[in-house]
Formats: sequence, structure tokens, C-alpha cells
Amino acid sequence: MKKRFMVLVVLSMLLMAVMASSASAQQNVTYSVGVQIKNLDTANAANVTITYYDQATGASVGTLSLTGANAIPASGTKTYATLEGVSAGFNGSAVISSDRQVAAIANVFGNGFSGMGASYTALSSGGTPISIPLILRNHFGFNTWFNVQNAGAVDTTVTVTYSNGATESKAIKPGAAASFFQDANATLPDPDGSAGFVGSARISSSGNTPIVATLLQQGPTTLLGFDAFLPSQAATTPVMPLVNANNFGYITGIAIQNTGSQATDVTVSYTPSSGGANGTACTETLNIAPGASANFALNAFSATVANETCANGAKFVGAARVTTNSTNQPLVAIVNQLNSGAQKGAAYNGFNPTLATQTVELPLIMDRNFGYFTGFSIANVGTTATNITCTYTGSNVTSTGTSIAPGAALTVVTQGLIADRYAGAATCTSSAAPIVGIVNELNGTSISDAFLVYEGTNR
Repeated sequence: MKKRFMVLVVLSMLLMAVMASSASAQQNVTYSVGVQIKNLDTANAANVTITYYDQATGASVGTLSLTGANAIPASGTKTYATLEGVSAGFNGSAVISSDRQVAAIANVFGNGFSGMGASYTALSSGGTPISIPLILRNHFGFNTWFNVQNAGAVDTTVTVTYSNGATESKAIKPGAAASFFQDANATLPDPDGSAGFVGSARISSSGNTPIVATLLQQGPTTLLGFDAFLPSQAATTPVMPLVNANNFGYITGIAIQNTGSQATDVTVSYTPSSGGANGTACTETLNIAPGASANFALNAFSATVANETCANGAKFVGAARVTTNSTNQPLVAIVNQLNSGAQKGAAYNGFNPTLATQTVELPLIMDRNFGYFTGFSIANVGTTATNITCTYTGSNVTSTGTSIAPGAALTVVTQGLIADRYAGAATCTSSAAPIVGIVNELNGTSISDAFLVYEGTNR
């Protein structure tokens, strides 16, 4: 969904809205960020510069130059567990510039590497207005906060409009970001006195200046993150490559927001992954009012509710996609994966299938890397079956799936697959249909929230 189709002679720029060492108003969590960058050019090294912008002043306060001997090799990667090129205590945003196509992700850790983690994907452009399908305030211990970054060339004022009608605004300089903390926002009341505020938001900018945003969902021991949606990322039939239900303690909730002007009946179809006992296909239908969001998957696989055909309590591992949208409204979706018993959680963005291609880049893949490994799901969003092949940087190992049906996914776990202490990247290609993908990063032995997820980059 997040394409970087820059012409190579044009400077490629990736925007990162959350690059903060800051504390939430309520939970008192200090954040640190690491960055992974992959050069998508197979023939030429990429000269890359990361420019950091201070949130308080909007000024550039540091750079990291990866040029000459330090350039990223063709098809190579650079990984920084913590930020370099900026002083400790930095709180702000960053722009990654390159003379070649690059993809990047950020890993966010709350209270250090042994605390809680989340991940998100850098964006190649901004837009306005942008949409956030899930906002929380005091919801069973969870609160959200987000950074909005000015992706334009002039000052702008951004206005956040929440689903209950409340608003708040801040001025932001080019490249810089501003934070919005929902736990400190008294205009987001608890509607029934017990479950806290659950809603959505829409963010606009003055002068139609392009903006991006990244949100963190913060609980006492769990952290989840995702990007706000640009207008181009809305779709009538969004796709979610990975859904877990009753799978070793993992469950999934999907928040789908209707960004259109009419109510619509939305049906989500769940398709089990190829190979193994991954469950049974089923469907779920809910009505979504304009501007509002509805929650899918969580109840469908755990309780008997109206308008769903899923098996209660049964294991399911697979993909999901919207197959009915009665009034063809634009929709966006985020997917929360949670294991409350293990105190692990992560979130990712659903995909607009019209933006899919036959190649997906995964900037960070790990195998027994200080306890971390990855698992990824590559979904067929086309109309014909396809073969999928994934290759890994610095390795002769490949992962393949044959005749992956429309709506289904190839799911791969890399633990023990590539090499001990492996930290690299992957490229997945499809023979006949467009694909999208997400990557889970997991330390299964850690007692903390060592679980992060990001979206693959289509090219």
C-alpha cells in the first residue's frame, strides 16, 4: 500500500512522523527508535541522508549521511538499533532522502529494549485529510497518542476532528511534527463510565499542505503502532494479510473506518493460509456509519454474534478482505494482534488492493537475532492463483508457495530457516497476481512486549 515509485533521478524522500524520546502524559513511558533502510536498486548503491527536526522549534538539529563508502549497497540494508546523527534526548521527526529508491521501517521501544515495542513503515508522500480508524482513551488501560508531521514546504496548522465531534489544532513547520495525547484530552469522555472512549479521527491541514501521522496504542505493558491513512490509501475492498484467532493465545481485532459520506454494510471474508490446519473460511457483516469505525474479527471468532459464520474458539490463521461494501464507500482498516497472557501486541495497516504490485519488499527479516525472529504473510489480492517466491539478502535460502488462491496468503516463519543471528531483508515476487504483505517481529522467550509488525513495501 505504501509505494515508493520515485523516478531514480528524483530525490526519494521518506517521512517518519514518530521519532521521539518523550513521555506520555499518563503512562510515563520513555521512547527510543531504531531505523532499518533497504536499497531497492539492484544495480547501484544508494546515497542516503537522514535529517532530524526538533519538535519544539521545528528546526533541523542533526543529520546522518550514508554516502560514499558508507552508502547502502545495491539491494543492501542498513540497520540502526538506536538513532545516529542526533543527540540523546531528541524528540521530533525525520526525513530520509536518497538518490535511489529505498524503503524504511522504524522500530519503537518503550522503556528500553526489554520494555515494549511497536513498528511502523516510513511514507514516501503525504496527503490531506488523513484518517485514523482507532482512537482510545482509558479503554481497559489503553490510550493512544500520535505525531502529525508536516510533509510540505510551508508552515501549516493541523486540525484533528474526533468521531465525537471534539477538535484540537496545532501549528507545524515543514519536516517537523506535533504530538497529540488522548489521555490528556478531556473532550474525549467515557460514554458509559466503564470502557473509556473508543472512536476514530480525521486530520486536516491549512492550505491543503500534505501531512502524515503515526499512532501508538499504549497499555501498561503493551505497545502497538500504525500509520494514519492518506486519501489514496482508502479502498472499497481493503485487504488484511494476517489474521490470528485462538492461535497460541493470539487474537486479532480489525477496526474498519468508513471515510465516506454514507452508511454501508461491510462484509469481511476470512480465508485460511495455505498448508496445515489453519481453520475454516467464514464471513462477518457489520454496518458502519459515515466517519465512524466498526470492530471485526475479535467477536466473530470468540462468541456467537449476528451476521457471522466463524467457528467460536477454533484456531484460525489466514488473511481477510472486504468482499461486500453495500454503498461502495471508501474504507481504511487497522489490524491489532494481541496476546494478553504473554503481554504482547502489535498493529498494522490494511491495504488498498489497487495499489498492489507483483513485488513486495520487506526491509527487516530476522532469524535467531538476539532472540528475535520474523514471520510474514504475503496475500494474493488478485483474481487468479499465483506462485510466490521470497529471497533473502546474503542468503541462498528461498521460501515459495504454489497456486496461492485469490484472497489466500503464503505464511512463512523464519526461525531456524536462514542462519543464526541473521538480520537482513527479503523480496517476495508473484508470478501472476498482485500481492501485499506484512512482517511480524517476535522474541518468543521474552516476558515483555517483544512483538512488532510492519507493512511490506510494494514496488
